[in-house]
Amino acid sequence: MALTIYGDSTSGNCLKVQWTADKLGLEYDWVEVDVVKGQTRTDAFRTLNPAAQVPTVVLADGRPLAQSNAIIWHLAEGSELIPGDAYMRAKTLEWLFWEQYSHQPYVAVRRFHKSYLNIAEADLDPKLLVRGEAALTRMETWLAGSPYLVDGRLTLADISLVAYTRVAHEGGFHLAKFPSVEAWVRRVEQDLGLS
Repeated sequence: MALTIYGDSTSGNCLKVQWTADKLGLEYDWVEVDVVKGQTRTDAFRTLNPAAQVPTVVLADGRPLAQSNAIIWHLAEGSELIPGDAYMRAKTLEWLFWEQYSHQPYVAVRRFHKSYLNIAEADLDPKLLVRGEAALTRMETWLAGSPYLVDGRLTLADISLVAYTRVAHEGGFHLAKFPSVEAWVRRVEQDLGLS
């Protein structure tokens, strides 16, 4: 039984799982699940993931696993995408936790509201823009002095954070204000074969 990835290809959280699997050369079956159409809320899908969210994977041994950063960590265990040094592993986790708590809730949510729900700019929560720009500013500050987020090389931290950063413009964020972030996006896209 091959790895099966259930994902919505418009979701950065789903794409980071696909990109990690691709980078690692893993074989998998991709099952497209349209979140907007409610395809995660069926009884069949809830048996895989009671939280009714994508991405969800079913491992080769049949066990399901959810939450994008947990999935990519599991897939990459023992690979170069996770540093061998304990401190650098912890720094990778630091960025993964920060991505879900301080980046994704603003950058990705504003993108979804603006580009997929077609909410007018005037009706968007202004805090999404302010907090999203704060997240991008933190990344800019760090990346001005380092080509990658951890250990000077591509890790899961980069894969996780590039997913929504590369499409931040769809949420009204202007990456030209963040030149180090822009350069990092291009670098990571090249590393992942996306450009």
